[in-house]
Amino acid sequence: MKIIRLFCANGFTTEMMTKKMQQAAEKLGLDYDIKAFPYAKIRDEGPKADVILLGPQIRYNLKHVEKDYPTTPVILMDMRLYAAMDGEAMVKQAQAALEK
Repeated sequence: MKIIRLFCANGFTTEMMTKKMQQAAEKLGLDYDIKAFPYAKIRDEGPKADVILLGPQIRYNLKHVEKDYPTTPVILMDMRLYAAMDGEAMVKQAQAALEK
């Protein structure tokens, strides 16, 4: 099982994306554990993650997170995919990051 963690300002909007991503992962036959958290929880949840996704509203933290987790892929969620709640596209981005 691969662990994907999403972080945003408060964890509310990414919760919806998490549900869409989990549905897409199941449809694609992928064994992913996908959960959302407020950015304040990154120190607790980041080390557990195989992939970290950051919501567009906290993009200013990208460099800091990449520095803190140099061996973990960190993805800034695309604003268009995020607004459209395109869970399948986000799962495919995470999957590509895992395959590198």
